[in-house]
Formats: sequence, structure tokens, C-alpha cells
Amino acid sequence: MNEPLVQRHWLTLAAPKAAPALATSTVLILGRIWNANGAEHSVGNAALMVVLAAGAATAGAFASAGRAGDPVIAGTAFAASGGLALAGVAGYADGLPLPLLLWVLATATAYGIAARYWRTDRRDTVAYERQTTVRREEHGHVERVEALRAGAQIEVARSGAAYAEQLATALISRAALPGFNPQALTDVGLPELPAVHITKEH
Repeated sequence: MNEPLVQRHWLTLAAPKAAPALATSTVLILGRIWNANGAEHSVGNAALMVVLAAGAATAGAFASAGRAGDPVIAGTAFAASGGLALAGVAGYADGLPLPLLLWVLATATAYGIAARYWRTDRRDTVAYERQTTVRREEHGHVERVEALRAGAQIEVARSGAAYAEQLATALISRAALPGFNPQALTDVGLPELPAVHITKEH
């Protein structure tokens, strides 16, 4: 069984690797735009971002400590909390050094978290490919064995038919000769063949 080979575009392969940096960079850019539009040194805006970030972190803590312990919800909540904190600092601060520092930390943390999921996904993919290869080899082996067995049975049947035809031809030819005694063949153990009936009719 031949399966089609699917080769994905390099952008499709690179997009998941660039997603954490794109996300943190987007938050930083939006925070600086917000800063330029009046958020700099705005206590109310900073307090709002602190409350939102704390709420997202609390939701992530509850999601990770709950009975189900859903890692997707917890990771999403913690990522939202970090993004809100970064956006708040980028919007409140009057210079770039602190927002850039937080951007580097947030990006490194995002890649650290994503690397664990990438490793898990890679292990699952390798295990699936290995199982698929083993199943394909087993099926191929079974098909080859069955093909050999069927070929052997066909060859045996063909050989048997050819032998029977040759034997019948020999008996018919022998029966046409004078002095043929079919009882002598029966006495030595050969089965009675249709050729014997043909000779009796003649």
C-alpha cells in the first residue's frame, strides 16, 4: 500500500516556532501605541491592567489546581496574565528599557513553556510514525506470505493437472496397443482411470 507523500511549506513549519515571539512583540507594540496615546503615567490605566493581570493569573491558578487540572485553560490564563502585565508596563513606562526587558523575559518564558509541548508533540508524532511503520511492515509481510502460499498452491495444482493429463494420455496410448490388460494396472495399485472405460468401449 503506497501512501501519498505530503510535503508542507516552510512557512507552515516555521509559523508555530515564531508564534510566541510574534505574540509578545504584538503586545509590546500595542502597549507602546497605548503609551503614545495617553497611557503614560496614567494611574487608572495601570491599576486596570494590574487588576486584569491578577484576575487572569488567579483564573490560571484555579484551572491548574482544579480537579480536572486542564493544562490548556491554565496555560491560556497565565499567558493572558503575562500579556496584560507586559502591556500595562509598556503603556505606563516612559522609556523603552523596562518594556524591552519584560518583553525579553516574556518571550523566553513563552518559548520555555512551548518547548515542553513541542517535545511532547514530537514524541507522539515519532511514536505514531513508528507504529504506522510496524503495522505497514506486518501487513506487507502477511501479504507476501499469502502471495507465496497462493502461488505454491497454484503451482501444485498445475503440476498435478499436468501429471494427470500425461498419465491419462499414456494410458490411452497404452490401451491402443495390442495385448493391453487393464486388470494388470489395477493389480499393481493404480486407480481405474477413465481411459480404461474408453478401452472397454472400443
